[in-house]
Amino acid sequence: MTDYDLVILGGGPGGYAAALYGASAGLNIAMVERDVVGGTCLNRGCIPAKALLQTAEVYRTASHAADFGIMPNDEGTFRPDWNRVATRTTGVVDKLVGGLSTLLKRRKVTVVNGHGRLTANGSVSVDGEELRAPAVILATGSVPRSIPGFEPDGERVVTSDHSTRSDALPERVAVIGGGVIGSEFASVFTDVGSQTTLLEALPGGVLPIGPDPEISGILARSLTRRGTTVHAGARVTAPEKSDGGLVVGFEAGGNTEKIEVDQVLVAIGRRPVTQDIGLEDAGITVSDRGFITVDTTTMVTNRPGVYAIGDVIDTPGLAHVAYAEAIVAIRTILGETAVPVDYARVPWVVYTHPEVAWAGLTEPEARAAGHDVEVHKHRFAGNGRAMIIGETDGMVKVVAAKDGPILGFHLVGPWASELLAEGYLAVNWQATPEEVGHFIHPHPSLSEAIGETMLTFTGRSLHG
Repeated sequence: MTDYDLVILGGGPGGYAAALYGASAGLNIAMVERDVVGGTCLNRGCIPAKALLQTAEVYRTASHAADFGIMPNDEGTFRPDWNRVATRTTGVVDKLVGGLSTLLKRRKVTVVNGHGRLTANGSVSVDGEELRAPAVILATGSVPRSIPGFEPDGERVVTSDHSTRSDALPERVAVIGGGVIGSEFASVFTDVGSQTTLLEALPGGVLPIGPDPEISGILARSLTRRGTTVHAGARVTAPEKSDGGLVVGFEAGGNTEKIEVDQVLVAIGRRPVTQDIGLEDAGITVSDRGFITVDTTTMVTNRPGVYAIGDVIDTPGLAHVAYAEAIVAIRTILGETAVPVDYARVPWVVYTHPEVAWAGLTEPEARAAGHDVEVHKHRFAGNGRAMIIGETDGMVKVVAAKDGPILGFHLVGPWASELLAEGYLAVNWQATPEEVGHFIHPHPSLSEAIGETMLTFTGRSLHG
């Protein structure tokens, strides 16, 4: 006779979860199962059913591949028809623009076309017409930055603005800049078959600033495996014309190299559009880097009644941050109490393959800030839904204060952009991992990896 701390009858989800969790708490457990461990869910229900549904989804997608500009060839494989791709992309944009225009009209917003400038008296002049109001919000956006010697011509040397509207795909492309924009385009170019070289001046190469280094490292390895050539610490020299395109020289790791490409995409960030909008006439303060100075609790500039939001101020250049800043400005104008944006905890997403998403502090940042840090991770490799969709590369990483709140939430993997919401809320509500670990995550789902990671902080786990 053998004694146990616990005997479990049945090895399905309930049984094996009890066994795994109890064992991680130090219990001596026996689990009795008359068939195969995993029960109905793993063997005859949830998992195989979802695998069939995923097959159906892939078939539906393949059946409509031409709608996305992906065309079959004589060998039975597929190739991107970039003209069709561009047409579809333009169609999506046009539909959204049309919907926005209709919404503005429905809410009786007057849209005035023309170049607007602030005047000395605080009004806005548009092609000679003066528009007056007690409050003005400056939201003139940004444009791509350039590098001396790499002035964009729209064909050989381009920016992201050109690439999103291009109807031709370069066979060989050099992407200068491994930040958010550069990494996203490198991911696209690589996956559609372009020979892609990514050149980044900073160490790390891919996403050197922003996400947790361990997370960006997983993306870098994924890009490399798929064919992207990454050079970190690369210093480029002005390109030279060749019969086949452009020759780009660079120095990296003490070596000097040259590559021949059809196109160079300059993706080193964006600069604010603050020139020729009347800031000097209105006496608006601007920083050395060209950003308008504001009080971020109200979004008001140094001139009362004039506000600035979005890319023209020195805050994260993200559309959803601009949305939040717009709400702060409007509430201030209305005389209401506005909740300022907590810029240290905004949600970030990089739409590469795999996707990267995060909110809050990285592990190095948390340690540098003096926190007694506890970190736990859970990879997607063992996640049932990730296996079903064929996307197991990536992980969840949670950074927390020891016996305290979650400080940072980091993801790389399938649909990280959608999974981030839970972590973002946890970080901003200063929840503890144990509190989040109490919540149930549906099975099978990618979100289970989040629950598993949180649960590990308690010293016990299920599948981890």
